[in-house]
Amino acid sequence: MWQLLQRTQSSDKKKKDTLVLAIKTIAGFTPSNLALYELATLHSSRAKENNGFRESNERLEYLGDAILGAAVADYLFKKYPFKDEGFLTEIRSRIVNRESLNLLARKIGINKIVQFDHKNTQLAQVILGNTLEALIGAVYLDKGYLRTKKFVIDKLIQPHFDLETVIQSNSNHKSRLIEWTQREGKDLSFVVETIKSGRHGKEFSAQVIIDGQPFGLGYGFTKKKAEQDASLKTCSLLKI
Repeated sequence: MWQLLQRTQSSDKKKKDTLVLAIKTIAGFTPSNLALYELATLHSSRAKENNGFRESNERLEYLGDAILGAAVADYLFKKYPFKDEGFLTEIRSRIVNRESLNLLARKIGINKIVQFDHKNTQLAQVILGNTLEALIGAVYLDKGYLRTKKFVIDKLIQPHFDLETVIQSNSNHKSRLIEWTQREGKDLSFVVETIKSGRHGKEFSAQVIIDGQPFGLGYGFTKKKAEQDASLKTCSLLKI
């Protein structure tokens, strides 16, 4: 019994040390309240019920989404003093949309620390951006807004987004794909399925079909986002 307890304690310490190192690598600082970051990386598929409440990273995700939006809005507002609100809103949307955050989260290693039900392989495609938002929420509660804004700008936005490329890019991948298939005289359709439905909402998959052949498979929390993700992957495959 004592040996089992020792092994459990040793395993827990190793997990904590690994998470501390990951946060230092991703954010550039040592966490003060590690429990916040443990919660930020806990997806609802692994959450355990406690007094009728399943504690997961969803509340932190909600908070982080708002903090991220505010930090990016502040950054763009100061960087482009002569641009109107429509321009600023569009560029912020291109930076913080689900597909963009999923890619960014994978780049910085969120996939290595997120805790989720690995039996559901499709979850891995859609939860990384949410976990990144939860991590931002944890940083905010641990370090305050100014430190969080510095993390967002210095560690996430400036190293990973070329704003001129973002401005020039067409974020409506579905429209781009439709225009291409029309020019090429090809038949385009989407097969959308619900892959998960529960009290936390639905998740969808979308398969692009061109002339009867399957191409990009995308995921999202709305049908529209799943189709956009599938279209992005198809455009990349076909070099459109």
